[in-house]
Amino acid sequence: MTNKLFCFGAGFSARLVARTLRTEGWDVAGTTRSADKCDALIADGITPYVFADGMPVANIAQALTGVTHVLVSTPPGGDGDPVLNLHRGDLAALPSQTWIGYLSTTGVYGDRNGGAVDEDSDLLPSGKRGRRRVAAEKAWFDLGMRHDLCVQSFRLAGIYGPGRNALETVRSGRARRIVKPGQVFSRIHVEDIARTVLASIARPHAGAVYNVCDDDAAPPQDVIAYACGLLGIDPPAEEDFATASLSPMAASFYEDNKRVENGRIKRELGVNLRYNSYQAGLNALLDDILRKSTGDIGGN
Repeated sequence: MTNKLFCFGAGFSARLVARTLRTEGWDVAGTTRSADKCDALIADGITPYVFADGMPVANIAQALTGVTHVLVSTPPGGDGDPVLNLHRGDLAALPSQTWIGYLSTTGVYGDRNGGAVDEDSDLLPSGKRGRRRVAAEKAWFDLGMRHDLCVQSFRLAGIYGPGRNALETVRSGRARRIVKPGQVFSRIHVEDIARTVLASIARPHAGAVYNVCDDDAAPPQDVIAYACGLLGIDPPAEEDFATASLSPMAASFYEDNKRVENGRIKRELGVNLRYNSYQAGLNALLDDILRKSTGDIGGN
């Protein structure tokens, strides 16, 4: 039997998982919020469905026929998780022990004043986005327990990767070095998210929770400075968080200060991070940028 993955939200992280599984012969389908993006999914070998504006996925019964694995990356809203709100019954009808992976966030832990958290730490989210994630995780695990589905949650740190990283921020002229004393963030390269999800598919564990981050929580201003150094650009001046002009959304990211521990993905899933620090990740991304630039020149 051919394995079949359905992605609710075939975005930055989920699409890399999907593309990898396609190379292994899997059938893959997934949703996008806009019909305009369907062609991009088709180019990756992903059968597209539109899921947006509070409307259910058309032909969802057909879409889920034969599905062996489900990956969920759609964020919850003010009225809860949109997938469960509209398709709880469809998911409940899946065969027993169908693998379901929910992409959550380390924001569920809230602020620890720079202290460490692991998967057994209390969930104390600081803002409404974190509280929504806690509620969504609980709802997904409840679905799994009620209907004998193999649900696991992946709590992702700050995601970066090709086209979405500090190098691109610096190159675009948008980089700022906001300094809040003692503040650190955990990060994860999108390739290592895919590695972790694929490792879980190989070693399913109903009810499991996994922190997905690298080994090197670091101050955000250090990451920008390192990216500037790689590009040979003087870093922007440091700005005090207390007086910096930030949007409410940007300022909210500084509410939480913690170091996220990732030992469980290594012990239980055998994950070997390809990019265990932001330096390793940015070095590889710079190599990719330079390769593409050289190729463009050579092509002309």
